[in-house]
Amino acid sequence: MATDQSIDPCGEPPTPAALAVAPPSGGPSRPAPACDLVTVPARQGLEAVDILRRGAGDAVGPVLHDDGGDTLGFVVPAGTAAGWDVPGSTCTQTDGRGLRLAPEPLTAGSDWLVPPGEADPATDPAVLRRALDEAARMIEAADSCS
Repeated sequence: MATDQSIDPCGEPPTPAALAVAPPSGGPSRPAPACDLVTVPARQGLEAVDILRRGAGDAVGPVLHDDGGDTLGFVVPAGTAAGWDVPGSTCTQTDGRGLRLAPEPLTAGSDWLVPPGEADPATDPAVLRRALDEAARMIEAADSCS
């Protein structure tokens, strides 16, 4: 799956009131685009975030950390879930329901590792796939050495 970075990576908003993004100035919220969410184990996700940050440019979008489930969730463009097939991860369609890209924590026990507004609107799924694959190889190599 390839994406074009010259277009809005999250697509069009599903409905005017579906999601809101809090602007940095604290003014009124604006509609947020529909995005999907790739969920991975925290260890692999943290490695992937490091890999993405070391890459050329800002390649990482908002990332949610769920302390209770020990997972990370990467915001990716809407439609990613239809073709996502990376072992050890899941991709959930939000269709604008339940995911609010606001800087405050979404639910008890979760928080933004990379908050909206401090990142790209979404992580490119092809770039994320490569980072997750590299992270899995690094973890496997580290675990085999111990």
